[in-house]
Amino acid sequence: MFTLHASFLKLTVFKLKEPPMEIEEFRKEAHKIVDWMADYLKNVENYPVRSQLKPGDIMDKLPVSAPKKGEAIADIFKDFQDIIMPGITHWQHPKFFAFFPGNSSPASLLAEMLTATLGSQCMMWETSPAATELEIRVLEWLRDALSLPNNFTGVIQDTASSATFCAILVARERITNWNVNLKGLGPNYKLTYYTSSEAHSSVEKAVKMAGIGVENLRLIPVDGAQSMDVDALKNAIKKDMANGFTPACVVASIGATGAGGTDSVQGIGEVCLANNIYFHVDAAWAGSALILPEYQHLIEGIEAVDSFVFNPHKWLLTNFDCTAHFIKNPNELKRTLTILPEYLKTREGDKVTDFRDWGIQLGRRNRALKLWFVIRSYGIEGLQNFLRNHINWSSELSVVIDKTDDFEIITNPNFSLFTFRYKPEGENDLDALNDRLIEAINDDGRTYLTRTKVDGKLVIRFQVGSTHTSRQHVMDAWDVIKEIACEV
Repeated sequence: MFTLHASFLKLTVFKLKEPPMEIEEFRKEAHKIVDWMADYLKNVENYPVRSQLKPGDIMDKLPVSAPKKGEAIADIFKDFQDIIMPGITHWQHPKFFAFFPGNSSPASLLAEMLTATLGSQCMMWETSPAATELEIRVLEWLRDALSLPNNFTGVIQDTASSATFCAILVARERITNWNVNLKGLGPNYKLTYYTSSEAHSSVEKAVKMAGIGVENLRLIPVDGAQSMDVDALKNAIKKDMANGFTPACVVASIGATGAGGTDSVQGIGEVCLANNIYFHVDAAWAGSALILPEYQHLIEGIEAVDSFVFNPHKWLLTNFDCTAHFIKNPNELKRTLTILPEYLKTREGDKVTDFRDWGIQLGRRNRALKLWFVIRSYGIEGLQNFLRNHINWSSELSVVIDKTDDFEIITNPNFSLFTFRYKPEGENDLDALNDRLIEAINDDGRTYLTRTKVDGKLVIRFQVGSTHTSRQHVMDAWDVIKEIACEV
């Protein structure tokens, strides 16, 4: 029989040469950092919107090796200000009109600080009952605010890309009676998926990750309003079925990334119901606008939808990351994703909700807390006013641009997004000209825009959505565009 010698039981205790941060030191440094945070939000407009650095500028200032001894927080924070901040693109800048917003708010930031302090891992009810039950209730608030059906159940994912991936997987399993999870996709299943040519790239990525293959993703053309052509969808499905394929899923968009186009939920839903196809709606950005009654007609036919996703972290004052994912039949989602080793079993079992079974990750942050803070701080009416201002300012500017010589509107405002381009008389290569224009605008630093293509034309996107943006910021950005256009 093996026995341990007594000498092996003597444990060596290594004493830190530098003591860990004491609570009072933490308190002092935290106050300094919070003061800096408040000053940053107050003065963010004074920074160039997009970082003006060149590739490698930050790396050149960072040591190639980690420090062997601990350093003072004051020194680390100074390097944050001197080295890191020049390399930050300021998403909270009031003249950030690029991509979609990643807006935040003081209420959200305070909640995020509490979340970080608690450091909870909220994978199951048992590991944080408050996080689970708060998430259930807050998503019921959101569901009702958006006028989604009462039989939709919500869960918070990290991003819309993850929610869409979940939908792709559930569609795969449902159409194959959950056999792919068991036996693999194999040659027996020839599944096809459908989305519009304007859909977000996350759909293609999800199809890749799910083993479906990009060759089995059908990009359906759009009409003049950038909306999926429902007749073309019908024809594609009919053709695939005739060729021995099994249509599994359609992903529709509300507020597509390029120009903000919205697909017909009603029309696509009828097609999906008629063909037993899973129907997922990606409203990542524009879903926030559904808290406005004047936009809720866009989800007529929502009863046919199997899952719906939007990002409060884009346009609802809740800092990244926080994605609201609503599912008609959560049992399908759980059946697709649940794995239950012994170490995850609890005495509550099916009596409680364990959100670890509702998404890709096992570990989960308490994202519901900041959403709770935001909704309570602003109220639904305050959030509605916030969105309506952005939509109105976008519409106002598009009219101004449309009446300006040498500029043309390409797509009218969808929510708070429109596209335009510079078109001076006698210029032949408008794509190259507008490409130079947008680079010059972004290099200037006073505002930040992005490009896309509409009907093969390179155009400039303008999207209003930042927390601190006012009407004056929108109009000032237009003055900058005109000024730089003359120089280009």
